[in-house]
Amino acid sequence: MSAGELLERSLAYALGSVAEAGSAGLGRGTPCAEWDLGDLLGHLDDSLDALYEGLTGARIGLFPHADRVCGFRSRARAVLGAWAAGPPEDVLVGERPLDVRVMAAVGAVEITVHGWDVARACGQRRPIPDGLAAELLSVARCVVGEEDRGVRFAAPVAVPSCAEPEVRLLGFLGRRS
Repeated sequence: MSAGELLERSLAYALGSVAEAGSAGLGRGTPCAEWDLGDLLGHLDDSLDALYEGLTGARIGLFPHADRVCGFRSRARAVLGAWAAGPPEDVLVGERPLDVRVMAAVGAVEITVHGWDVARACGQRRPIPDGLAAELLSVARCVVGEEDRGVRFAAPVAVPSCAEPEVRLLGFLGRRS
């Protein structure tokens, strides 16, 4: 699967999860212990803004929507439009170049897993499709190191090796499905 397809599928999954957030209270707890639903949606907005900036060199900025769900939809469309317009080959992260496909793949992990977090916070069971979860697990194993544990991710949760791809992805990223 190409990085663009991975990004598109992750956004489609997250959009379905975020749609459920419209009727939920923003103070609800999430699988990310330090964040409530409002914090998590804000983090997703920041992630989409960073992706857009990497793809275009510009920031999305604030949308005039008080509704977080509507804002997320607008940001997701902007990111997909920027990808479709033809992203640069490399982006700068600090002073270091990063292949834009790597940025998109890492962004897809972030968007999908936080989409799962949003669904859980809203009391919904929205499984991550097997193909998407398997592809994202391959990416996550390449980019999440021990130095990330306790900072960006919790310690991995032990799961059987024969578990579904979603369970293995979530377990690797410190979540219990």
